[in-house]
Amino acid sequence: MTTPNMSRRLFLQRAAVGTLMATGGSTLLAACASSGSNDNGSSGGGADKTADNPFGMADKATVDAVIFNGGYGYDYVSFAADIAQKKFAGSTFKVAPSTQIAQQLQPRFVGGNPPDLIDNSGANQIGFNTILDQLATLDDVFEANNYEGTKIADTLYPGAKNPGTFDGKFVAMNYVLTLYGLWYSDSLFKENGWEPPKTYDALLELGAKAKAKGKYLFVWGKEAATYYHTLAVDSAIKEGGDEVRLALENLKDKCWSLPQIQGVFKAMETMVKNGYFVPGGAGTQFTAAQAKWSNDQQAILYPSGSWIENEMKKATKAGFNMKGIPEPTLTDSPKLPYESLRSAAGEPFIVPAKGKNVAGGKELLRAMLSKEAATNFAKTRLAPTIVKGLVPADGFGSTALQSQTAMLDAAGTNIFDYQVFGLYGMNTDQLVVWNSFLSGQSDAAGLTKGLQQITDKVRNDSSVKKIPVNK
Repeated sequence: MTTPNMSRRLFLQRAAVGTLMATGGSTLLAACASSGSNDNGSSGGGADKTADNPFGMADKATVDAVIFNGGYGYDYVSFAADIAQKKFAGSTFKVAPSTQIAQQLQPRFVGGNPPDLIDNSGANQIGFNTILDQLATLDDVFEANNYEGTKIADTLYPGAKNPGTFDGKFVAMNYVLTLYGLWYSDSLFKENGWEPPKTYDALLELGAKAKAKGKYLFVWGKEAATYYHTLAVDSAIKEGGDEVRLALENLKDKCWSLPQIQGVFKAMETMVKNGYFVPGGAGTQFTAAQAKWSNDQQAILYPSGSWIENEMKKATKAGFNMKGIPEPTLTDSPKLPYESLRSAAGEPFIVPAKGKNVAGGKELLRAMLSKEAATNFAKTRLAPTIVKGLVPADGFGSTALQSQTAMLDAAGTNIFDYQVFGLYGMNTDQLVVWNSFLSGQSDAAGLTKGLQQITDKVRNDSSVKKIPVNK
């Protein structure tokens, strides 16, 4: 099994270039009633396929969708479902939230009765390597016309299929463009004369300054301890380039002992020992922990994806002026420049091939890709979808969204991504290791050992399909 010809990096490069060309640099990137499916994963539906019903969804059908209820919520899918329901009068589109995707839905895959559409996301997502052969391909969704009458593929950023293509098969529509960074209160930083840190030395210096003001550098919650995993990996990749990224993607022996990773781990160990983390994170629900940053300002920085503003909008202090910056590098001479970003389309939507209404699952995806639904998402979630040209220059008044535009402008083509941890479903095991480390119960050596054991377990399991990454 090999990765698609177009690398994930190229997808984001082209998307960034396409956005800047289209907006002058001011806009952010952004089965049928019966159960059978053929080799293409398309429905053996109950109606003829037409321009208005491209997947042949049966009349008065019921569509069952289960959506990860995380930083973006789930009612944006309900919004699209309402649009689809008006278009297919008499049909019923059921949209249910879940925070335990794997626990709730793996038994349904085993039982042969999965939902028709799933947002396979969150800490408890289903490892894609375990269900690839049970998913319908989605090429026909992108080839269909949207609700405005335009071919969907022509309305999307270039390479939109790439993050959801495995072994040459497009099986996951990643709906939201996400970038990762450190988030902070611009007003608080200006009030204290603090500069956003660019290196781990600067981060440690800032931690001391925050402590002198009675504040912490960071905070974490038990379900989101691996946000620091993402921070560490992204920083190490920026420091060491493809050597680090490919070692992790390909589950290499002793990959966690690479010097760039160890340098970041040691710096984080110092932060923990110096008391720069709000105590008790392993026993704190993650949004409650995040509120100690966004509302109480006990902590001054938080590593996250660009969903963080929407996730905490009801628990953010007035005048906070949230902004994002790139993740720091270990030194001031990294392989990739400080401005480099990890960014990719996220929130992967899948249509199980054995769902009762494969055509209905695809129809709901078509509704989500309509201009009306995609604009609603961008405006209410303050984040762009893969549908291009829908975010205005003012970011709908969001300082965080404006900062994302600035980050992407500065990054240019220096954008990277990786899939290894989601592909092989490692997050649940990694949470245990990171909660222990951030609590001070283990050190950098213990963190390294724990993460390497998780990686080795996957690499040495012959029943796990491996997908080599070459570029």
